[in-house]
Amino acid sequence: MIGEKGKGKKEDVEELREVLSVVSKEVPALIKSIIGSVFSEEAGRDMGKAAAAFYKELKDAGMPEETAVKMTENYVSVFTSLGDIMKKAVSGEKGVKGEEIGEEISKRIKEKLAEKQRQKKEEEKEE
Repeated sequence: MIGEKGKGKKEDVEELREVLSVVSKEVPALIKSIIGSVFSEEAGRDMGKAAAAFYKELKDAGMPEETAVKMTENYVSVFTSLGDIMKKAVSGEKGVKGEEIGEEISKRIKEKLAEKQRQKKEEEKEE
């Protein structure tokens, strides 16, 4: 029995290593892909068109010039801020958002492992 419990813990450690290996390889690749699509030439054209349409709608609605320009700048800054956050995540820079992402991943992995351990204990009780 003791050997079986030790074996289960070893399997959990191996599974955690596999999960972390996948996360460390796949997540950065996914983020790089997203950044590439966000900052492509086509995405730039689309963002320009969206900003121009946003500005035009504000002006057509009677918004004063100065306010329409500021609101359009804020609209565009949302996209650039998102890009900055993703760049930091890929480069490994520490920042509030990067730390939050890492903490969330760690939390979810721990939750999954705890859930798996509970299931194993329930299965052992049933046997």
